[in-house]
Amino acid sequence: VQLQASGGGLVQAGGSLRLSCAASGRTFSRYSMGWFRQAPGKEREFVAVITWSGGRTYYADPVKGRFTISRDNAKNTGYLQMNSLKPEDTAVYYCAAKTGWYSAFHYEYDYWGQGTLVTVSS
Repeated sequence: VQLQASGGGLVQAGGSLRLSCAASGRTFSRYSMGWFRQAPGKEREFVAVITWSGGRTYYADPVKGRFTISRDNAKNTGYLQMNSLKPEDTAVYYCAAKTGWYSAFHYEYDYWGQGTLVTVSS
C-alpha cells in the first residue's frame, strides 16, 4: 500500500491542524494505521494508532486528550486531528500501515508515507 501524508504547516501554540493520510494500491481497510513523529535530533516516536476497523485507538501519553486519530475506509484515508498544539509537537509526522494487530513500535510497520512537517510556534 502507498501512503501520502499531508496537512502539515505552521501554527501558533494552542492552534489546530488536521493531518491526512491517503492510501492507494491495496485494501486500506485491511491495515492498522499509525502516526509517528520525528523531531530534529530525536528518534522517531509513536503518536497514535487505530485498528483496521476503527474500533480501537491508542495514544502516546504526550498527546492524549489533544489528538484524535480516525479513518474513513470508504475514502481510503486516515486522519490525525491535533488540537491545543504545543511547541514540543513540532516534528515531521509520518503515517504508517501494518497488517495484524495495532502496535506502537515503528519497526513493526510495513508501509510508510513520506512525512509532513508540523511547526508550532510559541
